[in-house]
Amino acid sequence: MNSRSNTTGVLYVVATPIGNLLDITRRALDVLQSVALVAAEDTRHSRKLLSHYGIATPMLALHEHNERKATAGLLDRLGAGEDIALISDAGTPLISDPGFFLVRAARQAGLRVVPIPGPAALTAALSVAGLPTDRFIFEGFLPPRQTARRQRLQALQDATATLVFYESSHRILASLADMLALFGPDREATLARELTKTFETIHQASLAGLHARVTADSDQQKGEFVVLVHGALQPAVAVIDKPTERVLTVLMAELPLRQAAALTAQISGIGKNVLYEYALRLKEPDH
Repeated sequence: MNSRSNTTGVLYVVATPIGNLLDITRRALDVLQSVALVAAEDTRHSRKLLSHYGIATPMLALHEHNERKATAGLLDRLGAGEDIALISDAGTPLISDPGFFLVRAARQAGLRVVPIPGPAALTAALSVAGLPTDRFIFEGFLPPRQTARRQRLQALQDATATLVFYESSHRILASLADMLALFGPDREATLARELTKTFETIHQASLAGLHARVTADSDQQKGEFVVLVHGALQPAVAVIDKPTERVLTVLMAELPLRQAAALTAQISGIGKNVLYEYALRLKEPDH
């Protein structure tokens, strides 16, 4: 992993702890010690981690505001044979963190990009949430403004996979309130706060219950959050009234099934996935 003059360098994408500094692999420490440079989201923050393990590798800031500008220089250094480690403030880079532009550019340039796996709030939360994990949708951070946030949540109303969101202390109450309004008060959910840190809390309840708990306890409004919401439960047989069925049937004759279902959903207010499944049954020969 040391700098070499006869070949190109390697870009290592290194996962770092999301809280507890012990949650780092020996391989990650070896890489951080051996590379020529560590590209970090916030060098002041990451210096604490490196100093804790006695690592003095030079660092360079790489964040959302300078990533495009800094990438060219990093590619030059990789091309000259230097190995570089990419880290974020916490967890796995590129998972709601900077690094995509650099990694994509490195791969397009034919450079070797190597993952050094480890912590991620996403998988840590899923592993303890008590919700289905066979299928999940990771949405990262929802839009900060309520109108856009509710539009995004509305688009996910009928999703049957477990939904996973990241949220900050500034918007956790507003986001829970919008989820409650769009998904319904009884939808099962888990709130994972400050994972692996001193004040870690994990609560599972209905959305109404989680919203009430966080509202009542100011301490539960502090920190970093992962919100996991059970997917929609599709009825075994969708109950569609006759007027809606007529609209769907007319649109099916002129449009692809998914488009017909989506337009009927706008007209009727019924979930588009429910209507799509119903449309499939309508097309069955024995219907």
